[in-house]
Amino acid sequence: MASLVDTNILVYRFDPLAPEKQRRAKALIAAGIADRSLCIAHQSILEFVAAVTRPRKVLDGRALLTQTEALLEAELLCLQLSVLYPSREVLSTAMRGATMYGLPWFDAQIWATAEVHGLDELLSEDFAHGRHYGSVRAVNPFLAATGVHELPALYAAT
Repeated sequence: MASLVDTNILVYRFDPLAPEKQRRAKALIAAGIADRSLCIAHQSILEFVAAVTRPRKVLDGRALLTQTEALLEAELLCLQLSVLYPSREVLSTAMRGATMYGLPWFDAQIWATAEVHGLDELLSEDFAHGRHYGSVRAVNPFLAATGVHELPALYAAT
């Protein structure tokens, strides 16, 4: 099963303010690289660099990474994960997703990338855990660490 990893998971790998999420994000990315089960959207690379280089008040105005560190990490991600690029179909699917599911525009773009490329899961904390958006199931990989578990199926398989 192939999954698309959202930007927030990439950023948590470098966030010392959320140590449990940091540990989980590092393990998730390492496992996905090892078994080649993760893909990344072009958009997530752009968002990652912007997010980790932005100064943060809680870090006394420092960023999580310097520009050079962020770009090197982005390049490594591009070498280690399959990068999915936007297309006209992704754009039009995102427009429909923003309308049908009420998704914010950038989230609709990420979901549409997974939908158009036929991925089974979208790993993110920005979507309703367990919900299907089209054919893509949203999974929040941080919930297991907080004791939240999957609900049983409502209907028996036929």
